[in-house]
Amino acid sequence: MGPTRKPNVCRRLSRRALGFFARDAGVVQRTNLGILRELVCQGSTKFKNVWTTHSKSPIAYERGRIYFDNYRCCVSSVASEPKKLYEMPKCSKLEKIEDALLWECPVGEVLPDPSDYKSSLIALTAHNWLLRISATTGKILEKIYLASYCKFRYLSWDTPQEVIAVKSAQNKSSAVARQAGIQQPILLYLAVFQVLPFSLVGVLEINKRIFGNVTDATLSHGILIVMYSSGLVRLYSFQAITEQFMQQKLDLGCACRWGGTTGTVGEAPFGIPCNIKITDSPPLLFEVSSLENAFQIGGHPWHYIITPNKKKQKGVFHICALKDNSLPEMECCSLESDWIYFHPDASGRIIHVGPNQIKVLKLNEIENNSSQHQISEDFVILANRENKNENLVTVTASGRVVKKSFNLLDDDPEQETFKIVDYEDELDLLSVVAVTQIDAEGKAHLDFHCNEYGTLLKSIPLVESWDVTYSHEVYFDRDLVLHIEQKPNRVFSCYVYQMVCDPAEEEEILNKSC
Repeated sequence: MGPTRKPNVCRRLSRRALGFFARDAGVVQRTNLGILRELVCQGSTKFKNVWTTHSKSPIAYERGRIYFDNYRCCVSSVASEPKKLYEMPKCSKLEKIEDALLWECPVGEVLPDPSDYKSSLIALTAHNWLLRISATTGKILEKIYLASYCKFRYLSWDTPQEVIAVKSAQNKSSAVARQAGIQQPILLYLAVFQVLPFSLVGVLEINKRIFGNVTDATLSHGILIVMYSSGLVRLYSFQAITEQFMQQKLDLGCACRWGGTTGTVGEAPFGIPCNIKITDSPPLLFEVSSLENAFQIGGHPWHYIITPNKKKQKGVFHICALKDNSLPEMECCSLESDWIYFHPDASGRIIHVGPNQIKVLKLNEIENNSSQHQISEDFVILANRENKNENLVTVTASGRVVKKSFNLLDDDPEQETFKIVDYEDELDLLSVVAVTQIDAEGKAHLDFHCNEYGTLLKSIPLVESWDVTYSHEVYFDRDLVLHIEQKPNRVFSCYVYQMVCDPAEEEEILNKSC
């Protein structure tokens, strides 16, 4: 017999995290992730392209699962080579899944059914059914029929892993209706559910009479956010709206009489009536004007980020205190758009990404004035570029030597440019995709940086070429790197990389950690 194959490091660590090796699973899990981080970042570790596939439909990734054919086919990326977990029966266009969210069991809650403790996919179909599907078998566990009065299209978390919002497509008046002067009063609907056990919070209508010409609306952490084409963003309390304007409390699976019709809530053809109808302007929490409705809230204490509502101000960001709108602006000039957001590690820091540098910023109290804050750099990650300041030497007709100084463009495609920045929360690493255009094709590499200090710990070259005109997504998840690329004519490609470690060095690290 040949040598016994060593078990996968991530699998071994996962077994330990479940409590096989210690009573305190939390301590063990943190220890495990520390070991894994060391393995990921050590010099001998490589990430090998183990699988490549192509599809005519979008490809999605969620927590070790790759979804194809509108979530009908699920492939596990945890094994040494991706394996099909399940494939649901073929269905018509009306029954296809249009959007989905992965739900994972909350800790410390008693759930009514044993299957509830396993991960589920919450899916929205084209014909307005909300499904709960087993993430491991593809079996449909629950079905809720939403409604026939609108087309629901989008799923999002209001409160992550607890409350979901199902948003309809926006109602738009037809050309004939506009010519006749007929206005569409209801712009869109939001159906809100508490997840597992599924319970209905309510269905809210966004109507033109109360809110005006709304371009979009969404829910986030209990706040109704309404956006306008002018750049105006308004915030309302969803709880206050529910308490004031809910016409009737509805329970899934219960008989209901509504508008002269009787049926069961959540079952076809009755569905779920719209039971939150705003008849008067609700209390306004906050409003601000921002270019392209770009608006974020975060930080410690609360701050918000906007771009001044003028096209020439694109690339300028204002970070303001929520309580009094104070704090200076930040500016950056480049041909490509910079982007800025609050750090997802809940540290209150801010990540500002430009083509050639990534700044991690922090909010500090001003000395002798604790009510005011200033922004300072925590650390900066610079692209690996040639010296930007170069001298151009020319000789005049008289023989005089003239030196002219010029700067390379920030967005020069032949220089390394940052394209994607993400945060791996379990390993506490920043993952950065940098691309350099070489002749006709681009080459990319994924770098891992220390989240605390910005130090470069590991760089992984991606073997496939990177076309900057295509759409790209890159995921770094423990020992996995996954690259999804959308090419013209709706061709999607998926490249899977897995960690490969020198067995002798892996054993040495594990022994030291133990």
